[in-house]
Amino acid sequence: MKTVCVILLAFLSIGAASSYQIGLGRADVTGPSVEIAFMGYAQLNQRGHGIHTRLYARTFIVEDERKSRVVFVSVDAGMISHAVKRNVIRELQKKFGATYRYDNVMISGTHTHSGPAGFHMFVLYDLTALGFVSETFYALVKGITQSIINAHNNMNEGRIFLSETEIYDANINRSPMSYNNNPEQEKAQYKDNTDKKLIQLRFMDKNNKNVMGAFNWFAVHPTSMNNTNKFVSSDNVGYASILLEQEYNKDSMVGKGSFVGAFCSANLGDVSPNIMGPKCAISGLSCDPLTSACPNKDICFASGPGRDMMESTKIIGTRIYRGASKLLSTRVGREITGPVAFIHQFVDMPKQAGVYFNPKVKRAENYTGCLPAMGYSFAAGTTDGPGAFDFQQGTVSDNDFWNTVRDFIAEPTLWDKQCHGAKPILLATGRAAYPYHWQPSVVPLQLFAIGDMLMFGLPGEFTTMAGRRLKSEIQLFAKSRNNEFQSILCGLSNIYTSYVTTPEEYEIQRYEGASTIFGPHTLTIYINRFVKLLDALMRGNSVDPGQMPMNQDSKQISLVTAVYYDGHAIGSGFGYVVNQPRKYYRRGELLIVSFVAGNPRNNLMTDASYFYAERIVNNEWQVVATDANWETKFKWTRVSMILGRSEIEFFWEIPESAPSGEYRVRHRGSYAYILGGVYSYQGSTNHFIIQ
Repeated sequence: MKTVCVILLAFLSIGAASSYQIGLGRADVTGPSVEIAFMGYAQLNQRGHGIHTRLYARTFIVEDERKSRVVFVSVDAGMISHAVKRNVIRELQKKFGATYRYDNVMISGTHTHSGPAGFHMFVLYDLTALGFVSETFYALVKGITQSIINAHNNMNEGRIFLSETEIYDANINRSPMSYNNNPEQEKAQYKDNTDKKLIQLRFMDKNNKNVMGAFNWFAVHPTSMNNTNKFVSSDNVGYASILLEQEYNKDSMVGKGSFVGAFCSANLGDVSPNIMGPKCAISGLSCDPLTSACPNKDICFASGPGRDMMESTKIIGTRIYRGASKLLSTRVGREITGPVAFIHQFVDMPKQAGVYFNPKVKRAENYTGCLPAMGYSFAAGTTDGPGAFDFQQGTVSDNDFWNTVRDFIAEPTLWDKQCHGAKPILLATGRAAYPYHWQPSVVPLQLFAIGDMLMFGLPGEFTTMAGRRLKSEIQLFAKSRNNEFQSILCGLSNIYTSYVTTPEEYEIQRYEGASTIFGPHTLTIYINRFVKLLDALMRGNSVDPGQMPMNQDSKQISLVTAVYYDGHAIGSGFGYVVNQPRKYYRRGELLIVSFVAGNPRNNLMTDASYFYAERIVNNEWQVVATDANWETKFKWTRVSMILGRSEIEFFWEIPESAPSGEYRVRHRGSYAYILGGVYSYQGSTNHFIIQ
């Protein structure tokens, strides 16, 4: 597809007048909440058994006076795969023709580690999900598409403002030894070893009176919910979105209302929300700063600031939300004006080569991209989620046993080993093609310009300094062309290729370096390619669109067991209440009820809910909470595998704001009939009083 470049250097000058058509939209992308593994921690036993918060796609569309249009989507998902974006574009083009394309649509994952997996169509990333999971894939495609359609249908004249604030108590660097290996003169330019800046785009109506929405970028891993969690959750940034949207959609349920508030991923690669830092779980001793090892096979694990992961998620999410809310309420910042432009290119990473000036040895060196490979320290995991066996971070040597296992899958060549340098190869994923390819080699690079603001679609997890170095090099290039831009790094966009470190961080081979799949100069390649894209954009030149990532649809394998049938005990039925509520409750108490249920995978209840807490007002039941609320969650349990029987427990922590009155809990679901077909049902509890 030919890239459309619609802008000249003169039009990109700061302060150029422009008015915008702006559309905002949101849609539910919650996939299967039970039996499917989560994407992020790569734990086979971390399989969903219910919902804590629902997952959403949040979209903004900006169009200038020349009808040049860009679309940005932030999705409560571990990341985005090329296959998901490809199918979203297909669905949009069925409805809107060529309005939406690869080059003007950017889709970014928030990186929550508590969403369902199985949507990549590459072996390594779908392995712990037991292969491709169509329910996850199509929930993402349908929800993202609907979010863009909703934004498209809500286009109105508006204005855009950019503002910033700093949040100092919401993130730490989880690999400081890697960060410290960066050049001293580079580190001296920054006060902290993580980015504390929150960048906000505020969307206002044409009169600058009413706020339509806000998209916020802040560097933090959504890993407050740790790898023992089995509830679908949007984690800390998702909770921040709930708080911000509830503030401006005062009379709407969670996930509803016209105001759209997103918290998007940035250069979060080495950034943890677990600000109490890593400790040995049993002894409480400090972990080794390089290897993250503990004595006596103890586990190094980071946590905090709360007493448990639920409280930590709430605290971190609240702190991020407060920073964004203050920016909105004070209306600080500068207005963005000027044309909208975009450029996109598929890049075959192993085929890239060039010259890099090594600041440590002060000489130019040739470099090349490598075929994808994962290092030994990848298997060690991080202090947010430790790995398996006895692997340690910081490993720069291999061993015969794991090399034998590796070579059985795919054996790296001598060139592979030399290309990856300090990384001992544990998985030669670029050479593994059985039963289909394990990781992508072709990546999409994308750049948006809205006035003097640049948005970079990053195809992976950039570390703090990797993101800073990209921004710095872009600024130097722009100044050499008598221009200046403000950059926003949009992490985990359009495809997933694991991590991106600086070459210096790569040498240390902690988890992030071991997961930088195209070798030590992955960042160097990205900087060079983004500079070339920006140069083309500023000159109004087109670029070779490149070849798309491989299509592996026909090769997909799934070992996920289907739902064949559901059953219930004699004398009950689906929706039958097993445990009724008490007659009276007070605010702050936990209500627990349970129902005979079908498998939630029979119906994902998209844009609906499995549960409704309802209050009777003027003889009508009004919904006061759904399964999207922070205060609620449900847990599904298989009572009998053979008979297909299951139950669902619904938990509601009654908020202090709940008015006195008469309530009930209503459950909706679907069951699979043993002779075929899926049928809906519902059930309601006895009434109860909140005093």
